[in-house]
Amino acid sequence: MAETTQPNTIWLTQEAYDKLAAELEHLQNEGRAEVTARIAAARDEGDLRENGGYHAAREEQGQQEARIVQLKDMLRRAEVGEPPTDPDEVVPGSKVTIAFDGDESDTDTFLLGSREMLGLDDGVDALNVYSPQSPLGAAILNKKKGDAVSYEAPNGSSINVTIVSVEPFDG
Repeated sequence: MAETTQPNTIWLTQEAYDKLAAELEHLQNEGRAEVTARIAAARDEGDLRENGGYHAAREEQGQQEARIVQLKDMLRRAEVGEPPTDPDEVVPGSKVTIAFDGDESDTDTFLLGSREMLGLDDGVDALNVYSPQSPLGAAILNKKKGDAVSYEAPNGSSINVTIVSVEPFDG
């Protein structure tokens, strides 16, 4: 798998990329047509100042257009790769558990990758996601289970962690 080298790259599996591309295609075609039809129907009802349906449809249209811009940007920056093959190496697409130095019971489990890998409706929202470019992500990237690393927190303090487990994310 190619390493992520650009600071704004979003690492995705082919499946996650395909889901996002399908969502974009739907929003650009059927989604726009549906909202446009709702706006036209609400406009035909009369006075736009007091027409809640019209204003709701216009707001939905704005949110939909913002999502289209977001999806285009993510797909443009995406690096598509395969899920990790070495079960002990931390790479994008790994579900990682770390223990904070000095307290082996204080652990954190997260996905190294991008939030889009979690899918849209799979209910895995409880899992934190760190990008490979984040301070923690960069510190553990390409390290192995059992390795101890340190990284600088946003407040400037140094945090030491040990990689407790690494497994492929099967989101």
